[in-house]
Amino acid sequence: MSLSAVLSAAAPSPSPSPSGTPTAPVVPSLQDAQKSATNAAGWIEENWSTWLAIGLRVLLIMLIATVLRVAVRRAITKLIDRMNRTVQSVDGTTFGSLLVNVERRRQRSQAIGSVLRSVASFLILGTAALMVLGTFEIDLAPLLASAGVAGVAIGFGARNLVTDFLSGVFMILEDQYGVGDTIDAGVASGEVIEVGLRVTKLRGDNGEIWYVRNGEVKRIGNLSQGWATAGVDVTVRADEDLDKVKRTLNEVSEKMSKEEPWNELLWGPIEVLGLDSVLLDSMVVRVSAKTMPGKALTVERELRWRIKRAFGAADIPIVGGTTVHPEEQPTDPTAAVAAPSVYSNTTSPQAEAASPIVQPRTTPK
Repeated sequence: MSLSAVLSAAAPSPSPSPSGTPTAPVVPSLQDAQKSATNAAGWIEENWSTWLAIGLRVLLIMLIATVLRVAVRRAITKLIDRMNRTVQSVDGTTFGSLLVNVERRRQRSQAIGSVLRSVASFLILGTAALMVLGTFEIDLAPLLASAGVAGVAIGFGARNLVTDFLSGVFMILEDQYGVGDTIDAGVASGEVIEVGLRVTKLRGDNGEIWYVRNGEVKRIGNLSQGWATAGVDVTVRADEDLDKVKRTLNEVSEKMSKEEPWNELLWGPIEVLGLDSVLLDSMVVRVSAKTMPGKALTVERELRWRIKRAFGAADIPIVGGTTVHPEEQPTDPTAAVAAPSVYSNTTSPQAEAASPIVQPRTTPK
């Protein structure tokens, strides 16, 4: 029996008068109040142990959930800090600056840590809430069914957001790209300046910023991972001495490989691969080198500069198409002559009208 039922049973109810009009309620006497207090005390004595057990169980559940959440979040934070310290120690080595991007690893570790902490907090607190409701003997079946239906509705309504979020999580976990990488994402290309769980920011070639949703990226071409290839095509005449051409290219390659900063940008020797194509009036020699990621274009420009100077010193002309000279127009001898006029004919009416009037001669008398 509940406390409200005990009090309502002990309280006197007003009795109607014979005439049908209600009378004033009877003031309870001291005995009635004592009886109500006795019933309430009996109910409390019967149920206090149950309520105390429920309260202690709820308190214990919340305490365990809080301690577990703090411990898990602290463990995740220490793991992320250890990852950052490992990256910093590698960055201090000789090749650390070439192979490790500290900012990229820092953002990646922070994003992973944030996701892990959020997932851990959701699971721990959600489980604790369900256990608390179960302690009060509340039927969780309708609640879980409603939550499932609401989750399905939200999933259909925000499927693009969920797709972007999941794609961003897997991109970060798989380390597909990071800050500082040059990528081709299909819908846009450029340098990655920020990696988020929903949107990735790219800096284009003209300075524009592209906001690319992670769910829209179907393929990614990372131009900054591993190594890059610098290739230069040199076109010479078909009758040129190939041994002389190869010897000159080898001298340029050897000299460039020993100079700074090209000795750090080149991750392999510059190789003369041979003839790429042979035509009737020209032939193409292919030169290739393995370079640091993102530095292929810089190496190609320097290599072209050196090859042009070396070929000029070795008297090896570089061809690549005929130069079109403007044809000289023959001089028209009549260009400076005015067009014929009607006044040039002395017998024309215009010429006669314009001719001076001849005064008649008078003879003296």
